Amino acid sequence: MRNGKGAAWVPVIQFTNCRILRGRKLLREDLWVRGGRILDPERLFFEERLVADEQRDCGGCILAPGFIDVQINGVHLEGPFISREKRGAHPEAHLRSFEANAFDDVLATYGSLDNVRIVTLAPELGRSHEVIQALTARGICVSLGHSVADLRAAEEAVQSGATFITHLFNAMLPFHHRDPGIVGLLTSDRLPPGRHIFYGMISDGTHTNPAALRIAHRAHPQGLVLVTDAIPALGLGNGRHTLGQQEVEVDGLTAYVAVCLATLSSSRACSLCLQGTKTLSGSIAPMDVCVRHFLQATGCSVESALEAASLHPAQLLGLEKCKGTLDFGADADFVVLDDSLHVQATYISGELVWQVEEAKQ
Repeated sequence: MRNGKGAAWVPVIQFTNCRILRGRKLLREDLWVRGGRILDPERLFFEERLVADEQRDCGGCILAPGFIDVQINGVHLEGPFISREKRGAHPEAHLRSFEANAFDDVLATYGSLDNVRIVTLAPELGRSHEVIQALTARGICVSLGHSVADLRAAEEAVQSGATFITHLFNAMLPFHHRDPGIVGLLTSDRLPPGRHIFYGMISDGTHTNPAALRIAHRAHPQGLVLVTDAIPALGLGNGRHTLGQQEVEVDGLTAYVAVCLATLSSSRACSLCLQGTKTLSGSIAPMDVCVRHFLQATGCSVESALEAASLHPAQLLGLEKCKGTLDFGADADFVVLDDSLHVQATYISGELVWQVEEAKQ
């Protein structure tokens, strides 16, 4: 029977002619949505005796869980408790270390930690383990990055509660056969029982060589989380853009530190400026670009590439029951992709929020 349209009526939408990423497979099934959640059609038919109010033909496209970029979705505090040697584009004058009251230093620096999901810190800093324990006790994910830590320090940080690595290979000691540093966590045998380490990879074609992507993926595929490391210049085109107190120069998919804005109001050069440098200052590649590059570089399956941008980050944040999945009962957040994995449309809570121009016509 058709749905009644009383005061509490909510339409059922059936997305047809599509392939759904579910259970690590692309399935030729329809996707049913009502009230911002994904429905079980059997329960709809046999228990509620209802059918769809609206059908939308997806033209054979892929429906995948909405991409989650843990570098920018939610609040990720990256710095200032990081290594001076591996600070990247972070201005040196603002870097901090932990003093006697380590966690009080965190609160004094950040203020309220409400809504904070991830904090990146360098585990070699003194008293960092106190901070890791305090943050994880509050349900905040601690990530290791911008660091010169050796493997032992990294393992001790994980034993204290750290679960993530910020943009693996970037802003950390390079892999060495005698001491692989933070990279060695991917295959370490000194992690707590049941502890699963995740790691971010910037798969934009600039930050990480394809061979490095393959090494990481083959060593620990279940922990790989694609991140864009995007800055505000994403989508604004080539030229100079602002990043905090610095200007960055965008050229194609690459962004470099260009100038510290402090020099613009000072007659003398700022000692912290990196004018005309080749210091990478984040990325401007959108997530679907990272997914396609990762797929090409590693030769993994389409399903694995998409899960690295959806399911894995959701698992890292403990949201896998409602995000990063198209299972029944999950939030109806998903992207529509063509066969070459270009995004055609984006849905949030079952509502269309973006669509390619050609599809609007």
